[in-house]
Amino acid sequence: MIKKWFQNIGPGTLIAAAFIGPGTVTLCTLAGVNFGFNLLWAMLLSIIATIVLQEMAARLGIISQKGLSEVIREEIKIPFLKQFVIMLILLAIVVGNASYEAGNISGGILGLETIFGQFKVDVGSYSINFMSIVIGFIAFILLYIGNYKFLEKALISLVLLMSFSFVLTAIVTKPDIFAILKGMFVPKFPEKSLLTIIGLIGTTVVPYNLFLHASLVKERWKTKEDLKFAKKDTIISIILGGLVSMAIIISAAAIPFKDITNAADLAKGLAPLYGEFATYFLALGLFAAGITSAITAPLAAAYVAKGCLGWQGTMQSKSFRMVWMLVLFLGVFFSSIGIKPIEIIKFAQVANGMLLPIIAGILLWIMNKKNVLGNFVNTKTQNIIGFVILIITIFLGAKGILKVFNF
Repeated sequence: MIKKWFQNIGPGTLIAAAFIGPGTVTLCTLAGVNFGFNLLWAMLLSIIATIVLQEMAARLGIISQKGLSEVIREEIKIPFLKQFVIMLILLAIVVGNASYEAGNISGGILGLETIFGQFKVDVGSYSINFMSIVIGFIAFILLYIGNYKFLEKALISLVLLMSFSFVLTAIVTKPDIFAILKGMFVPKFPEKSLLTIIGLIGTTVVPYNLFLHASLVKERWKTKEDLKFAKKDTIISIILGGLVSMAIIISAAAIPFKDITNAADLAKGLAPLYGEFATYFLALGLFAAGITSAITAPLAAAYVAKGCLGWQGTMQSKSFRMVWMLVLFLGVFFSSIGIKPIEIIKFAQVANGMLLPIIAGILLWIMNKKNVLGNFVNTKTQNIIGFVILIITIFLGAKGILKVFNF
């Protein structure tokens, strides 16, 4: 039975790998340190919303055998509107992922440095972090091979390592099960928790994952009979990813002091209480989170560019490789010399804040078009749930944009 399950998992696990990046790990850490188990309900809400939207993206990819950006380009008939949406998608995903890539690689570095210490080389006035080059090289090799099945197996292995590491860390802290259940099913809004709640939902319901999922499923599955495998894969993988995020919150809640700013601090904070094993488990999880996101972010950017610009070819085509190479190179460069591209990241946050409700709305619109999906359009229930999620994404987008401009 386990062997059969492993044969049918795939793209969903890559989506889980994509949304559990270092940013998510750090945010979950801060949620646990500052609010204990009280925000677990927000993570549960995020998991449900992600499953609903990602199932739609997967269904679209299998039935149409096209990526989401390709369908958007074909279905929006008004030239001005089409150009605006495509430009917004390209800027938000390609430029945004290039800036976030530095954060993904930096997160992987934190995991390695927690175990091995720092490896920096001084070149003139700059200090180059050797670890970022190592992580970039690993990501480059996995992406350059350009074989979907190989990439899938590599990422599944890393996600399982990450899941095992974080869940084991949470178990080691011996949490109160009743308090966890209360935190999951009884919504609370502690003082100054609103931005953290928005962040927990916003880092789980990720716009580029919708594009990535629709593109990846058609690499794996070709017929409507495969929909049941894709649905099971999506649900199981995203629940697994959500459990990892919850495990980080639970681990962080065990720390009795508050001067924790990131997951590396969490690893150090757990050491005196639960031994060096907790540190190693958490560091491995952080490394796996960093490297999986460092692979999926460039991959998503390449798929989006391919669909928006109408490129033909496979993962091994020159144009496809040029996009992910550029995203990966910028990430390695910024992280290795310690430059934080704040203005680019601010732009990416604004663009993604605008993009998430727009894409959620367009996805809902497409999922009701019979000329695209035939009999596999959304049911009334799926539309109602989707509409509720759309309202939430509009709220999140508005708050995210206002936060960037300090309103």
